[in-house]
Amino acid sequence: MGLMSQRNMDYIHDNRIVYKRMPVNDIPTETHEWGWYYEDGTREFYSLFNTTVKINSYRSLKWHLIVLRYLNMDLSPQKFYSLAEHIIDQNNGFITFSVDSSFLHNILAEILDIEFSFSPNTKIRKIIFKDGTGLTAREKLKIVGSIIGRNKIVNNVDIYEGMLYLHEQNKKITMNAIAQLLGVSERSVYRNIDDDLKKEKKILNEALQQNKLRKIQARP
Repeated sequence: MGLMSQRNMDYIHDNRIVYKRMPVNDIPTETHEWGWYYEDGTREFYSLFNTTVKINSYRSLKWHLIVLRYLNMDLSPQKFYSLAEHIIDQNNGFITFSVDSSFLHNILAEILDIEFSFSPNTKIRKIIFKDGTGLTAREKLKIVGSIIGRNKIVNNVDIYEGMLYLHEQNKKITMNAIAQLLGVSERSVYRNIDDDLKKEKKILNEALQQNKLRKIQARP
């Protein structure tokens, strides 16, 4: 069987695995029909598997499993092991590399011992769209640009928001595209983007290219 280009979410849905959670304590600055805006951002929003990027490193795998454990504390260790095995099976489309069983056993033992005094670290988000809004990727992109571009000053959080929604619209992420979206100069983007986001930009663009190649190969 060839590796799946799309994630097999059947196990996740059939077992009611939580992989998305809204902020619990942070209060949105603005509430709209389409969703919420957090002026200072929130670290309480979790939404796994929301881009085409697959798990491509041990660090990323560990983070995903930690978040899944945090969001599903009611799962028995056996159920959590089964969930992890589904994630690392390359045929299910979540991961790009094979994982040794002994490594998985060790990492799961470590994760199951976490008491979660603090929530797992995640990137700050400012804009959260409601599920089922019916908005197209282009419409979401327009909202992101209009809200984040208000102050004409950008930071890493703003740049990350722009990158995500450019990716959702299947557009290559460039400094110029980010600048145009946020209504700032390209120099401002270059000045404010950090090394982590540069790596994220590369990963998102590589995932976009891989998806385009898969679609070409799938043509009759």
